[in-house]
Amino acid sequence: MPVALTIPPPGAVARTLRHDFTRLTGLCDVLTVRIAAPGAQESGAGVSAADLVKDEAVLDAFVAAEANRIHDRHGAVPRRDVAASRALHDYAWSVALLMSGPWYLARRVPRIRPEDLRLDLATAEFTLTPGSDLACLADDPAATLPGVLTFPHEEALRAELRAAVADHMGPLLDAIGPVTRRRSRALWGMVADDLVSGIWYLGRTLGREDDAVRAATGLLPKSVAPYPGGADFRHLTTADGHRHPTRTRAGCCMYYTIRPAEACSTCPRTCDRERLRRLQD
Repeated sequence: MPVALTIPPPGAVARTLRHDFTRLTGLCDVLTVRIAAPGAQESGAGVSAADLVKDEAVLDAFVAAEANRIHDRHGAVPRRDVAASRALHDYAWSVALLMSGPWYLARRVPRIRPEDLRLDLATAEFTLTPGSDLACLADDPAATLPGVLTFPHEEALRAELRAAVADHMGPLLDAIGPVTRRRSRALWGMVADDLVSGIWYLGRTLGREDDAVRAATGLLPKSVAPYPGGADFRHLTTADGHRHPTRTRAGCCMYYTIRPAEACSTCPRTCDRERLRRLQD
């Protein structure tokens, strides 16, 4: 008796990714991303990394919009390189988490094309249109979907995630680097920091911080090109004997130039004594 084959409908990968992205954004309140329906026409909504790379006027508007937000929030007028660095940091953190989140939650790595993610410069809200590029482990149910790449083990999937983030960010770093007044190593240090910190944040949100620290360390155990450093977590112990993971950023997000007294807890300028004080407050 012939066996009937079940053929997944067109767009099945995009619909699967939309489910994964929606789950992620539902968990992360600070991830301001709207997930569009697969195939939705979003060409007029905001700017994409592809636009930033090919149009200097769009890049200038991207930096100016961040400068305006900094002024509105903090009453400070940032230098242009600071505004560019802050805008890049927000973009890198968001796009890295959109790829690392499904990996952490379901061991799936979506590749997000630069044109798939658009930013509304006025509201700072992203719109993501799920594509069809997905990688997973061979035993994942999604492995049967057309066009999905399968990998035999966890390290191969980790390498795919590192490559997916690097491929997305590389052209943007080349374009915005001169505006940030930073060289390649510092820029890739920022991307590495944002990749690690997004996973760390997601783990804390889920009450699984130690697990997230292990996952981020497995993803970046050391310098892996183009990322210049590893996750490099260590622990601080508060007076109650509780151990808290911490790390020191490899690439500065420049927040200290806006609020010098409130440098990030992972900033190289923030000493361990100050980190412990914040943990115990």
